[in-house]
Amino acid sequence: MVAQRYRLYIEHMDASRNMARFYAMSIDETLFGQTCLIRRWGRIGTTGRMVQHSFDNEGEAVGLFLELLRAKRRRGYRPKFGARHAAPSA
Repeated sequence: MVAQRYRLYIEHMDASRNMARFYAMSIDETLFGQTCLIRRWGRIGTTGRMVQHSFDNEGEAVGLFLELLRAKRRRGYRPKFGARHAAPSA
């Protein structure tokens, strides 16, 4: 069982390069009780691509979550405050 909800939505925009990208991650539990890291990314306004990683424990998923967040921050992605995607689902 996932002890805490992890959700993230960040964007990278650069008008001079016609760049408008998003990156979203969340950690949830599958129907079979495994911890799952779901990543979505693409151009803002599109559905983008999605990859799902399954783990036996939450710690491994959180480790990858933080590693990916650090990499995206280095590449210029920043939080989009007030974004619909950032709000946790009920």
